[in-house]
Amino acid sequence: MNTLPLPVRILNLAGRSAEAVGWQPVSLDFDKLLNKARDNTGLNDFGEDDFRDPLKLLLSGLETEAKLSTLGRVVARSDLLRTLENRLGLVELLRKHPEIEEQTVERPLFVVGPPRSGTTIFHDLLAMDADNRVPLSWEAAYPLPPPETSTYNSDPRISRVQADLDNVDKLLPDFKKMHPMGAQRAQECVAITSHDFASMIYYVQFDVPTYDRWVMDHDMRSALKWHRRFLQVLQWKCPGKRWALKSPQHMWHLAHIHQEYPDALFVQTHRDPVNTVISMSNLAAELQGMNSDHADQRRIAMHYAAGLAKGYNATVDYRSSGALLDSQVVDLYFRDFIQDQVGTVSRAYEHFGLTLTPVAAASMQSFLDDNPADKHGKHLYTFQDTGLDEEALRAMFSKYESYFDIPRETLRAG
Repeated sequence: MNTLPLPVRILNLAGRSAEAVGWQPVSLDFDKLLNKARDNTGLNDFGEDDFRDPLKLLLSGLETEAKLSTLGRVVARSDLLRTLENRLGLVELLRKHPEIEEQTVERPLFVVGPPRSGTTIFHDLLAMDADNRVPLSWEAAYPLPPPETSTYNSDPRISRVQADLDNVDKLLPDFKKMHPMGAQRAQECVAITSHDFASMIYYVQFDVPTYDRWVMDHDMRSALKWHRRFLQVLQWKCPGKRWALKSPQHMWHLAHIHQEYPDALFVQTHRDPVNTVISMSNLAAELQGMNSDHADQRRIAMHYAAGLAKGYNATVDYRSSGALLDSQVVDLYFRDFIQDQVGTVSRAYEHFGLTLTPVAAASMQSFLDDNPADKHGKHLYTFQDTGLDEEALRAMFSKYESYFDIPRETLRAG
């Protein structure tokens, strides 16, 4: 699950108190954030008010649950300000150019499934096909002015975002072992729905369980309206044949995604849910540890276990209802994918009646050759780190494991 850009200036704050850097406590006050975003942009209209309550809930969690360090407060404030400024700019752009919202988003391809189940690399491979329009990290972080085809690979925002991501590597040198990032790599939908502050990206970075549980249960109608607008802005001057999108969050909201995009195609990835909990809690503990001195993988694992069980059951309920046609969804298993990645993509294309050209397939293989899973070192984690009981987890995930016939993996052990 990708992180958002990190301002260069905060690198020097790691491990330093507010007093040491001569700062007053960094404000995360709702009204002050909105007013600062207005001052920075000269704009006033945030659009519909749906974002206000979730933003307030997120801010409450940041203050009362996350135990933020000074660095964590700076990171949180910077991310939220950037997102609010983007929202102001998007509302203004759509006001001036209402024709943007008249564009269609036809047959988008969504990669859904639990975190750490191959969704990221599958999305990266889709980005190698010129027929797929994939949101990249730089344009998801800074969508304005809208990207243009003629400058898409030379836009100055690319180097800006890459510099921010390079600083993440300096602060968390082991993170790229878990989740390599790049300004021109595919970005997922959590970075888009964050513009309505209904995104699971925040819990990955900050210990805000109350807010994250709200996101899991949220109906997403407002956030998906913003999701569509965001895609329309990105494609306005830089169109593609079809959108290829991805987020584990869609597992909780498969019904809502399908309702917003009735003609969408879905690749649902599957992996042993216990190993998913181990891997995801390890990744989140690493990121939360950058923003707090109190990151606790066992607490994080308990949160993800309960949340994933809810998301798994939601997908089973919707898939078993028959509302999603078999022709619109294909199930792919992590074990099969890691054995033949391009071949698995090809099978998905065949299911949907799409053509994987030899050129696209070769580009995908070149990407894999240049980016092996252990390029930056091996991501090490163990089941013992979670403090959870396997039998209890299996009971939580039994509905999902049974319905999709999930093959069990050997658990990571120390």
